[in-house]
Amino acid sequence: MATDCLFREDSYLKECSATVVGLTEVGGVLLDRTVFYAASGGQPADRGVLTTSTGDAILIEGATYIDAGKNEIAHLPAATTGLTLKVGEPLHAVIDWDLRYARMRMHTALHLLSAVLPYPVTGGAVGDRDGRLDFDIPEPGLDKDEITDKLAKMIAAGAEVRSRWITDAELEAKPALVKTMSVKPPAGSGRVRLIEIVGYDLQPCGGTHVRTTREIGDVRVTQIEKKGKLNRRVRLAFG
Repeated sequence: MATDCLFREDSYLKECSATVVGLTEVGGVLLDRTVFYAASGGQPADRGVLTTSTGDAILIEGATYIDAGKNEIAHLPAATTGLTLKVGEPLHAVIDWDLRYARMRMHTALHLLSAVLPYPVTGGAVGDRDGRLDFDIPEPGLDKDEITDKLAKMIAAGAEVRSRWITDAELEAKPALVKTMSVKPPAGSGRVRLIEIVGYDLQPCGGTHVRTTREIGDVRVTQIEKKGKLNRRVRLAFG
């Protein structure tokens, strides 16, 4: 049964009620709906707590897709709880909001970085303190301070960040929207989610983001590494 991924429509949801719809062999809990982001696209999974109707708490260390095409998400307990959950049992899900929000800010900052450096992206990672993107860049000479200054202006502009959906066919007709070479946007469900930073960037993304660039705060380029003949790794960190 597909999980209703509430985080895709509202990244600011911190909690929700849900019902157990399945259990995996390793103890993962499948819910009918969730606010937990499942690890994908370079963004780690949320952590948090599932609470039963009797008040028992189950610490969740992460979430993963059992079947990404069907959006089936398993919530992974941090340790054996001794609790016996049953299909149909109600639970309350709450994420670690501070961790999520920091990643939302960094993920949005990395989208801006891809606008400052309009080159194919070969890899990336989203953290709560720092993040990185790898670019297929034919020439050296990137300047940390110059990139940081450009990012600061975009952030200060307070540009709106919004999402919308297009069909798989529409994405196929506009291949230039896809910046990432290593991670392709999920297709096959009939629609793909776009994240737009108004005036700066538009690309497919299933991650969580802030509502305006101003929420990102102070971020700067901390390192530029040569990872190959044509590959440059650019690291960001919060100031």
